[in-house]
Amino acid sequence: MKDTVVVFARAPRLGTVKRRLARGIGDRAALRFHRETLIALLRDLRRDRRFRTVLAMTPDNAGDRLPVRVPRIAQGRGDIGERMDTACRRHPGGNVAIIGSDIPGAGAADVRAAFRALGTHDAVFGPSEDGGFWLIGMGPRRPSQPFVKARWSTEHALADTLANFRGRRVARLRSLRDVDTACDLPTHPRRSGPQPEDETT
Repeated sequence: MKDTVVVFARAPRLGTVKRRLARGIGDRAALRFHRETLIALLRDLRRDRRFRTVLAMTPDNAGDRLPVRVPRIAQGRGDIGERMDTACRRHPGGNVAIIGSDIPGAGAADVRAAFRALGTHDAVFGPSEDGGFWLIGMGPRRPSQPFVKARWSTEHALADTLANFRGRRVARLRSLRDVDTACDLPTHPRRSGPQPEDETT
């Protein structure tokens, strides 16, 4: 079964994306950042035939056209944890990774590193500097509720999620910064990071 990476993204619409960033640079600039970052990520991932790339866009009925053709799925209802759980349940027997669309430094090299880590680990995380994570990958041996009780959009999001993987082998990728505000905007080079680190929770 081919490994699958699911890109989680909001439909690129003016006034609905990157609202905290928009407060610093304006709605149009925030939309441009969101759209360009999403397209660059999809193009980079799609070039790699070693895994399958899927786009999970919200709202579910978004018909926004992008210049990159990839299969789409609905995110569904609920908070971000419930929606990620829905996406993971679509791939119960294989490796699946979910990656965010607002980190310019992330790319196919990171996804390859994640799937390599899943050869010897049950899960892999790409931690973000704010206490969350920009990628999560899981193999077939995963918790029944991997995202329960996580405090999303806080500095506790990664720690809370890791608590659900207690007793399983977990690897970490390099730490990257989410672009949430204008202060986060310095260019992040797209490059390969160090090998995943072992961690048993």
